Amino acid sequence: MLKERGIIIHAQDCGDYFAGRLEQTNLNVLGIHPEGGIAAHVSMQKCIDMLETEEWRTFHRRMEKAGIAVEFEMHALSWILERDRFDTHRDWFRMTDAGERTPEFNCCASNPDVLDYIRERSAKLAKIFRPDTDKYYFWIDDVATAACRCEKCRELSASDQALVLYNAIAEGLASVNPKAKLSYLAYFATLPVPTKVRKRDNVFLEFAPLARDFDVSLFDETREKNYSQVKTLPALLDFFGRDDAKVLEYWMDNSLFSGWKRPPKEFRLNAATCAADVAQYRKLGFDSVTSFGCFLGEDYRDLYGDADLSEYDRILGKE
Repeated sequence: MLKERGIIIHAQDCGDYFAGRLEQTNLNVLGIHPEGGIAAHVSMQKCIDMLETEEWRTFHRRMEKAGIAVEFEMHALSWILERDRFDTHRDWFRMTDAGERTPEFNCCASNPDVLDYIRERSAKLAKIFRPDTDKYYFWIDDVATAACRCEKCRELSASDQALVLYNAIAEGLASVNPKAKLSYLAYFATLPVPTKVRKRDNVFLEFAPLARDFDVSLFDETREKNYSQVKTLPALLDFFGRDDAKVLEYWMDNSLFSGWKRPPKEFRLNAATCAADVAQYRKLGFDSVTSFGCFLGEDYRDLYGDADLSEYDRILGKE
C-alpha cells in the first residue's frame, strides 16, 4: 500500500459536503488548491482569507479526526512576488527573447535582490499556511514555459531557473519552520533535469505529467505524447532522490476533462489507466501519489449525483 494516498480539491470545496465524501475513503492526504492561471494570486488570497473562517476550522478538524493530513498546493509566485513591483523594480522581472522586461509570469532568476525578496515573502507565507506534513507546495507561475532571457539567465535552462527560485523559497520556509520541505514541480518546461544548479536538501521532486493522453498508461512508450512526459523521470529521481518524491497526476481531475470551464462535465475514472500508472510508479520507488480531483463538488452533485471516489481509493490502497 502506498504510504501517502491523496487527492487535491479546490479551496472553495472545503466544506461539509466534501468532508463527508472524504471520510468514506481510505485516502490519507488532502491537498487544497486555489485555482491557478493568470489570477492565481487572487484565488490564493481568497484561500488565505478562508483559513480565518470557522467553516475552515471545522473542516480541518474533521480531516484530522479522519486521519487525513492537509497540505496546500498552489502556484504561489505571483503572490510571493507581487506583479505591481514591476513599476519600481523592473530588473526583478524576466526578460523576453525580444530583450524587454515583463511582469507576466515568473521573474529573473539571476537577480540577487529579487531572490532575497522571495525568501522574505516565503517566510511570511510559512506563517500563514501550516501543512500537517511540513511539506509545502508553493509553485512558480502556471504557464508551460516562461524562462528569463537576460544575459545571465540565458545560460540557465528553464529547469535550472526554476530550481534557483525553489531553493530561495525553500530557504525562506526553513527560516520559519526548520522541518519545512518544498516540492520542485516537474511540469512542462521543468521536466528536464537541472544541470547547473544544485538543490537544497529540503527540496524534493513532485512529478506532474499534465501534457499526456489518458486513454493509455503514461508508460506506454508507443504513445509519443506520453513518452515525452515520462522520458526524463528516471533522471529526475536520480537527481532529487526518492525520499519524499511525489506523483501529482490528473486521473480524477474533472476540471481538466471539463476544459477548466463550468458547468462540469460528467466524469468517469479510466480505472485501467490509473491502475497501470500507479503500479509503474510504485516500481520506480514512489510512495506518495495524489491526483487533482477538482470540479467534483456540490455543483457536480447537483448535476450528476455524487462522483465515485471508491475506485480511485481502491487503486491507491491496493497492496
